[in-house]
Amino acid sequence: MDNKFFTFFKPYFDFIDQGHLYRKPFSWLYAFFGIINLLVPIWILAEAIDNDIFDAKAKFVLIFLLIWAGIGFASWVSFQLWWDRRSKLETTSHVDDDFVATPVFSHLIQTFGEWMGTWIGIVGFFSALVTTLFLGDEANYLLSSIGLDFLSAGFVYIVSMPFIGFLIIVFSRFVAEQFRALASIANNTKKS
Repeated sequence: MDNKFFTFFKPYFDFIDQGHLYRKPFSWLYAFFGIINLLVPIWILAEAIDNDIFDAKAKFVLIFLLIWAGIGFASWVSFQLWWDRRSKLETTSHVDDDFVATPVFSHLIQTFGEWMGTWIGIVGFFSALVTTLFLGDEANYLLSSIGLDFLSAGFVYIVSMPFIGFLIIVFSRFVAEQFRALASIANNTKKS
């Protein structure tokens, strides 16, 4: 049964079985998320301009620019996170593994949680700190005009945002490790 009629599509089947079918598109997805993170500060600037932020009082404009710098920093960290994790997708499974999709999906869960926790921790803390220190009760006006309605000012947010970000990172890592452990046990059981 070694003629071309029966083996013509074998390279495609090997491509699926070895996990390349999962790792390649996920690698593209990671690159897409990384690039989106670079575009977030531009989108927020456009939202702020659309909401006439530069027609506001000077203190609002200054605080906006400080928050926007924090968002730019978080976006740059996030881009680097997605780009770094993209290069590590190739090591999620090996050629002889039976379970190749679970580790790749687990890696996505982990990376998504790391990204979300990092972004919430940095942007949440920085915007809460700056708006609390400089704006007080007027903080919600600025945050809603730049599209960050979900954030707020106050000591509670200054303390809780990094903590919430940390919990998101830990939880996503825990869930991802559970999936990876199951796949690893299954792959190692077959080899024994």
